[in-house]
Amino acid sequence: MSNIFNELTIMLAGEAGAGVQSTEAILLSLIKNAGYNVFATKEYMSRVRGGTNSITIRISGDRIFNQNGEPDIFIPFDLNAYERYKNDLSANTLTIADKKVINNENIFDLSFNEIALTVGDKIYSSMVVTGTVCGIIGTEIEDLKLHIIKRFEPKGEQIVSNNIKAAEAGYEEGRKIVKNSEMEIQIKRSNNVRDEILLSGSESIALGALAGGCDSIFSYPMTPGTGVFTALASWATQAGVVVEQAEDEIAAINMAIGAWYAGGRAMVSTSGGGFALMTEGVSLSGMTETPVVIHLAQRPGPATGLPTRTEQGDLNLGLYAGHGVFARAIFAPGSLEQAYELSRHAFEIADKYQSPVIILTDQYLTDVFYNSPEFKLYPSPKKHIIEASEGYKRYDIGQGVLSPRGIPGYGIGRVCVDSDEHDESGRITEDLNGISLKMKNKRFMKLSLLKEAALVPDLYGCDDYETLFVCWGSILSIAQEAVLKFGKKSALLHFKQVFPISGEASDFFRKAKQIIMIENNQTAQFKNLLEHEIGIKIPISILKYNGLQFTAGELYDRIKEVV
Repeated sequence: MSNIFNELTIMLAGEAGAGVQSTEAILLSLIKNAGYNVFATKEYMSRVRGGTNSITIRISGDRIFNQNGEPDIFIPFDLNAYERYKNDLSANTLTIADKKVINNENIFDLSFNEIALTVGDKIYSSMVVTGTVCGIIGTEIEDLKLHIIKRFEPKGEQIVSNNIKAAEAGYEEGRKIVKNSEMEIQIKRSNNVRDEILLSGSESIALGALAGGCDSIFSYPMTPGTGVFTALASWATQAGVVVEQAEDEIAAINMAIGAWYAGGRAMVSTSGGGFALMTEGVSLSGMTETPVVIHLAQRPGPATGLPTRTEQGDLNLGLYAGHGVFARAIFAPGSLEQAYELSRHAFEIADKYQSPVIILTDQYLTDVFYNSPEFKLYPSPKKHIIEASEGYKRYDIGQGVLSPRGIPGYGIGRVCVDSDEHDESGRITEDLNGISLKMKNKRFMKLSLLKEAALVPDLYGCDDYETLFVCWGSILSIAQEAVLKFGKKSALLHFKQVFPISGEASDFFRKAKQIIMIENNQTAQFKNLLEHEIGIKIPISILKYNGLQFTAGELYDRIKEVV
């Protein structure tokens, strides 16, 4: 009897440097171009060589936004990879490996290294794996050959030829596996998918920044925030973006603030440890009322922590970073589409309200890949600046909370800003009960304006819910699937802006008989914020903080335990 697959999940695992990453890059493009919907996540250790890294690829005829549990096919490149993930496999998982290396009767025997050696070198084993997966799925071998030519042509004819031979040999083995295992792949294809874009979370943030008018990025590399930096660097020439790798994070944020002061639209991208160094710069932005956009990609801390794992542990850091009192906005996208839209929106909010804005993501979101329809195109954003006339006052109180922002060289007026307390003209003052107090109140009142402009959370599920699940950021699609499966008059409320909280948010909570928070951190940081800001009580939290994201199946099981 045939094993029919309407969708397929494949996991590849091996040590860093063994070709897992290059295999991923080729496979994702081929699968999408074949007309399949694809979703991929990765797990990797903090090392250049060795350890165990993995990529999990879910292939479906339907649009997919998360993983669904145990893989259908598992290809470990070595014994360590098998030992690392063997407990994550189901009884039905087909494991393909060399039995001389991994001695287990449930393994389909295939030596990728031996096949690679017939081509010329063990280095081609990852291409054998690529061909094998393509053979199993049923993508066209000619498409794989064209991809190899495009990718390896600069390295010479012999390299191209050997890779094609390795791919062909693997492809034949893949077709044999389908036949011998009585697999029947019945995944629907769509011509529309072929025309869609395949992006990571980092690339989505970077594209959104460009849509928001970003013309410069200043950063010091820190996983998982580096992906946005490298994406903008790779597009710098076409997009006209200035890219500067600073000597440290302190320099990076000060450069970005300086660029905004001069009339640019700049951003920084970092993670928790790097952002910790930027906190004085965040305060500088608040005091000088100079915009800045910060992409803060979370990973488990404290200190170096787990550099390549995920967590929602830096919400409090984003909320309270910087000494003194000043306004800020924090967005937390839950999908690639939201990553694009909120990144664009962050530049508009920063510019309009002359405040720091944080885009809060995590390793999980930055590293996921999936296909998506092309993002909406926007006209070039209008900058919120004026031509400074003679006698211009940068912090003119008579103009309201948001003083018109001038930039040096645009008009004849002098644009003076200062990190010390200052008067309306930007000059230092210690008039404690006069202008100094007015300036403090002026900066604080921005928070009310930001709250009025705050995005309303999104409700998924039935309108007459009794149980309300609440989440924020990258958990969105996982929670959607788990809550939908749970049913029972339940709904999911997702916050894509976590500060300030929209005034309309409280309406969603009044209807619920039971409220349950879902977070990827140890102390329920967003629950605590909601209780403080809205004045509600959320008695139950489902938390995970081991460096891994929830799966939909795992979250569903946790929901059943508490409801």
